[in-house]
Amino acid sequence: MTPEKLKTYARFARQHARRFLSQRLAETGKPIAPAPHRPQPASWDDDSLTVAWLGHATVLINFFGTWLLTDPALRPHVGVRLAGLTIGPRRIVMPALSVKEIPPLDAVLLSHAHMDHSDLGTLRSLPRKAEVVVQHGNSDLVRRFRRVHALSWGESVEITGARIESIRVNHWGARSLTDKHRGYGGFLITKRGRSLVFGGDTAYTSAFASLRGRAQIDLAILPIGGYDPYIHAHANPEQAWAMRREMNASYILPMHHSTFRLSREPVKEPIRRLLEAAKDERWRIALTEPGETWKISDFGMRNAD
Repeated sequence: MTPEKLKTYARFARQHARRFLSQRLAETGKPIAPAPHRPQPASWDDDSLTVAWLGHATVLINFFGTWLLTDPALRPHVGVRLAGLTIGPRRIVMPALSVKEIPPLDAVLLSHAHMDHSDLGTLRSLPRKAEVVVQHGNSDLVRRFRRVHALSWGESVEITGARIESIRVNHWGARSLTDKHRGYGGFLITKRGRSLVFGGDTAYTSAFASLRGRAQIDLAILPIGGYDPYIHAHANPEQAWAMRREMNASYILPMHHSTFRLSREPVKEPIRRLLEAAKDERWRIALTEPGETWKISDFGMRNAD
């Protein structure tokens, strides 16, 4: 490691080590709560868009027969692996499904390289035959998979009839403090005249508004947590609601909250603020708790939980 990199890590440790260690000590001996709901993907049909929020940014999707998993992080901790241990934030709530309970996948979607979105331990546990779609500059994280598609913004690939396009968001893509050259983004997914957006991780951006004239978006999967004090990188609930409205998405699935303590806001604050922002349009919020399942078909929407 170069002297410059050592200085960067030393400065970071001075700024954050005490708070990090106090959080880890406070977690010691406390059990992780189970997910409040449990999806049943074996019962999902292929004539609908069905989604289940497994926790954080991990969403299981059956998009009219195309099975997708976003930003998989299904272990008790995320972070750096040292001496056989993962040193990083611990889950507040367990994932709604374990890796072994994930059905066969057509593709895994990775929005960027941050460790709470691209957990190498989870990725090593997923079947190699699933295709993987990453933003450019992240192929090294998924070399074990047989087929990898690295996309820049505006580029797309078709997998089992679903068109998956990389779209612009407002975030950054470094995996470590000295790693500055990775791509990041979200995905626009279309099939059978239906569309959904997976926003990955993003601060507020007007970029989603450009999708408004391109497709009728049924569901926008958007982050709502991690904004205090990181509003420059993570949208708050009111901003997520605004981005949904600007892209004219019919429904929003809020994620990136209530799973890890990554910022200072209270755990339940993001979903409470989103519900308040929605006012009399709360029916547009697809899910609020890990493990819930939501479904839309050509005949309309219903909550499947």
